[in-house]
Amino acid sequence: MFDLKTLYQEVIIDHNRHPRNCHRLADADRVADGFNPLCGDRLTVYLKLQDGVITDAAFEGEGCAISVASASLMTEHLKGKTESEARAIFDRFRALVTGEEEAGAGLDKLVVLAGVKEFPARVKCASLAWHTLSAALKGR
Repeated sequence: MFDLKTLYQEVIIDHNRHPRNCHRLADADRVADGFNPLCGDRLTVYLKLQDGVITDAAFEGEGCAISVASASLMTEHLKGKTESEARAIFDRFRALVTGEEEAGAGLDKLVVLAGVKEFPARVKCASLAWHTLSAALKGR
């Protein structure tokens, strides 16, 4: 029997153990730092934009498995998106992990993090990279 929860857990574990885009982006146009004081997670998000399109995204830092996996999945998903698309994806992702939205339409692999809504303390872990992205998009 196919178990979707097991698959989602495997994706999260894989992105934690082998995070994608986990490096400093020396020529980033936008950079922001994020910190979750509840568990000590710290991330820096780097974005490279060209004509309003995210051509590269990366992060560095340390945190729990959910925080790192979320940042890894986020950077993969954002490449090629416009700034306005990235903001809309942030809104949909936040709605998904807080339980405001169930389907996660257009979020692709990001839906693996939907289960955190059952653990309110973990919502902050999953959304840290996203709030840091938001700050980077605002130029803060």
